[in-house]
Amino acid sequence: MTKLLQIDFPYSGPFGDQMAEAFKELANSIAEEPGFIWKIWTESENAKEGGGIYLFEDEETAKAYLDKHTTRLKGFGIPEVHAKIFDVNKVLSNITNGPID
Repeated sequence: MTKLLQIDFPYSGPFGDQMAEAFKELANSIAEEPGFIWKIWTESENAKEGGGIYLFEDEETAKAYLDKHTTRLKGFGIPEVHAKIFDVNKVLSNITNGPID
């Protein structure tokens, strides 16, 4: 069953176009993860937060990615990572134009 992974963490920048340039290589790496379908990158300069909303093929690949990414973020000096894994209701998501199928 498709799983949605939500991650956020304290982040002081860069943001916007500078963030896009700084993390282009990381984005390409994420796109190659097993079970990965898509990611929406999230950022808030005002709240000093970064993160993302991911869609994975199943819970196993979502959990594996979460473990890998949490370790990577801690290596970047980010001590606190918040994450949740959700089931996706495809029927309702399709009605509201969710990018599921």
